[in-house]
Amino acid sequence: MLLFPLIGLAISFLITLIFAPLFIPLLRRLHFGQYIRTEGPKSHQKKAGTPTMGGVIFLLSLLITIVIMALKYHVADQNTYMLLFVSLGFGLVGLLDDFIKIVMKRNMGLTSKQKMLGQLIIAFVFFYFVTRFDYSTYLSVPGTGWTINLYWLYPIFVIFILIGVPNATNLTDGMDGLLSGLAAISFAAYAVIAFASMKLGIALFATVMLGALLGFLIFNAHPARVFMGDTGSLAIGGALAGMAILTGTEILLAVIGGVYVIETLSVMIQVVSFKTTGKRVFRMSPIHHHFELGGWSEWKVVTVFWMAGLILAIIGVYLKVGIIH
Repeated sequence: MLLFPLIGLAISFLITLIFAPLFIPLLRRLHFGQYIRTEGPKSHQKKAGTPTMGGVIFLLSLLITIVIMALKYHVADQNTYMLLFVSLGFGLVGLLDDFIKIVMKRNMGLTSKQKMLGQLIIAFVFFYFVTRFDYSTYLSVPGTGWTINLYWLYPIFVIFILIGVPNATNLTDGMDGLLSGLAAISFAAYAVIAFASMKLGIALFATVMLGALLGFLIFNAHPARVFMGDTGSLAIGGALAGMAILTGTEILLAVIGGVYVIETLSVMIQVVSFKTTGKRVFRMSPIHHHFELGGWSEWKVVTVFWMAGLILAIIGVYLKVGIIH
């Protein structure tokens, strides 16, 4: 059973390695270059013009690999297709946002209302599919055998996760390789959890996404030759939220994805503090910029955050798999 997810990982990794050198020059020729905010760290200004929308690369790899695994090995199931839908759906919203920013020269991309509407549509459709299969209103408390029944609040909670996680991963995508490396760790953790839970369709999806991200990381690590853009960051968040819901690990995702939580909280704290007191808690938010402006090199920030993500993922896997066994 483990063989098929590993085959999927290898195929998606190789497809990404093939696609990236083809797509990056194309993105450059089309002038799909990254816009760098003037209020961001000055060291990032040299990155202006680096090809973005690179999330298309690993999402195409994901799609093609899932199709291959479904047609040749017949191992994909409804969970695989639901996760494919939610990742590509959020990726499409991100793609529209990137396109408007870069091609139409509107720096803010989609308006906040347009982006929220697109995300809500994908979230509601995904939740509809959830209700058609193994639907439970119970939340599992990590590390215990306890459960909490949310009753009618559960749909609201699910929509909150499906909107919140993609925006958290989007905030995290601010340094070369930061999100792609953290996401690879998160998908690896969910591959283990899904396999231990005998949810093989989810394990397949997680390993395929892991392979695609590892291939992308080769081109996205510092100094990045391509950025994933909102296309990739929103897709990653949608996929993580979907896996948490389908594996009943909604609360545990806050452990496995603890770095995304910290990044989001840093932005919220910064905004509230500045609006109420006029003072900033951090040199700049999200918090990865705080450390960068404190004198850390970009690579040091990324590797430390990767290590934090790895430790949290190991804790999360232990909490879940330990309870299963």
